[in-house]
Amino acid sequence: VIRVSGPLSKVIANKVLNVELEPRIAYYGSFYNEESNQVDKGVAIYFPGPKSYTGEDVLELQGHGGMSVLRKLLETVIVFGARLSEPGEFTKRAFLNGKMDLVQAEAVQDLIQASSDKSALSAVRSLSGEFSEKINQLLRDLIDLRVFVEATIDFSDEEIDFLESHEASTKLEVLK
Repeated sequence: VIRVSGPLSKVIANKVLNVELEPRIAYYGSFYNEESNQVDKGVAIYFPGPKSYTGEDVLELQGHGGMSVLRKLLETVIVFGARLSEPGEFTKRAFLNGKMDLVQAEAVQDLIQASSDKSALSAVRSLSGEFSEKINQLLRDLIDLRVFVEATIDFSDEEIDFLESHEASTKLEVLK
């Protein structure tokens, strides 16, 4: 699989396939180089941003494999304006475009490097946002508790203790 991300994705798709791709629909056809010679046949899918992994326009080309064919197809997309990505660049773009938080971005690396089923499962949970949601909920509870403390201080002359409320004690228990 060759993936292209960025504003040239659709232009490159049109040049490689000689057809206009519909978004998120698999197209089976020939892949052509800059001289209009067929390089391979395969499946192409175009994902317009922001509804893609990186949040940018993305093109996926799925050829038959084999190093020679893959090299030719890669050379073709580079001639058409793409460049080789850095390791982790697609995930970095996803993070920078708000498609995932830092914990999820790190989970991608953890998943790639997982050496056991258990570590892979842990990474998948982080990638799904499970860990981030727990942290965000703790942060919301902490902010709510701070509001109760500040309100108790601000209204101390009126003998109102917001910290004695059931909601404040519940949030405090959760934060323990």
